[in-house]
Amino acid sequence: MLLAIDTSAGTSVAVVDLTQGVIAERGVADTMRHAEVVGTLIQECLTEAGVDVAALSGVVGGMGPGPFTGLRVGIVAARVFALGINRPLVPVVSHDAIAYGSYRTGHTGPLLVVTDARRREVYWSAYNGADAEGLPIRLGQPALAKPAELLEDTFVHAGLPRLDAATISAGDLGMVAELAFAAGHPFAADEALYLRSPDVTVSKNGPKRVS
Repeated sequence: MLLAIDTSAGTSVAVVDLTQGVIAERGVADTMRHAEVVGTLIQECLTEAGVDVAALSGVVGGMGPGPFTGLRVGIVAARVFALGINRPLVPVVSHDAIAYGSYRTGHTGPLLVVTDARRREVYWSAYNGADAEGLPIRLGQPALAKPAELLEDTFVHAGLPRLDAATISAGDLGMVAELAFAAGHPFAADEALYLRSPDVTVSKNGPKRVS
């Protein structure tokens, strides 16, 4: 049984199990209040599921892609919770959860997953269907682009059916982790997929003096 946390878009938390599926899930679409709501969502999911933290075998963290500040909140929450209960962190690419959800509900064949990256840009990941376990087959790593670039004939995955997603389901994220473990597939790298530098940078003039 796993606790799954993702803040790459809104904030989503779920408790999942390989045989029972998604036991409890909570989400808030607001992309600015990750830190304020993630703790409450974790508690609500554990309470609804009737699960003691000792019953969890790991904590799934959505690795993005996502904007720096929001994505970092979920990853830190997942890492700290995993450390606190002495369980492993299970990293999963957030776009894989979107693709898994699409294949689970009937889509077949290639797919282009697209999410908002702000600054008039988008994140995208291309998939070539699902495997025998239902897991999405991603073609390479997620990438960053201008929306218009995805419409050009020269785009490497031009013509793929496109899925624009505003939210990410922690339930689907957790099930990707459960199915990957059961099938013996490797997990994603334990590193955030920011894909660009944070909006805030250190001043070239150094810190200001406080008087």
